[in-house]
Amino acid sequence: MITLSLIHPQESLPPQSWTFEGELIIRIGRASDNHVVIYSAVVSRHHVEVRRVNQGWEIVSLGANGTYINGEKILQSRVDDGVIFRLARSGPQIQIRLEPDALATVNQMQAKYLEYPTNRH
Repeated sequence: MITLSLIHPQESLPPQSWTFEGELIIRIGRASDNHVVIYSAVVSRHHVEVRRVNQGWEIVSLGANGTYINGEKILQSRVDDGVIFRLARSGPQIQIRLEPDALATVNQMQAKYLEYPTNRH
C-alpha cells in the first residue's frame, strides 16, 4: 500500500491524501485522467508517475517544469518511505508513505521461520 500526501508549508496535517493498493503505476498531474489531480499552473497535465518496481517504488518525471527531491531535479529516482518530492521548482510538495505489502510480510515471516533449526527426535 502507498499513500501520497499533499504537503502544506504552514500546516502539520496534509490537506489531502490518496491511498492506493494494487496499482503498479500512479499518475500525477493537472489533467483529469490522472490518479492524483493537482490544480496548479506549474504542474504539467501529466507531470510524474510513481511506479512499482521489484521490491520498491520509483518516480519518473514527465513534466516540462521538472520534479525535485531535496532541491535536485530528477528524471527518475527510487524512493523510500517518507520521501518528499516537489512538482516544479516552486510547486506543490507530495510525501510518499509506504506500507509493507501483506504478501511481502507473509513471505518475510516464512523466511524467518525457515531460518530456525528444528529439533526432531
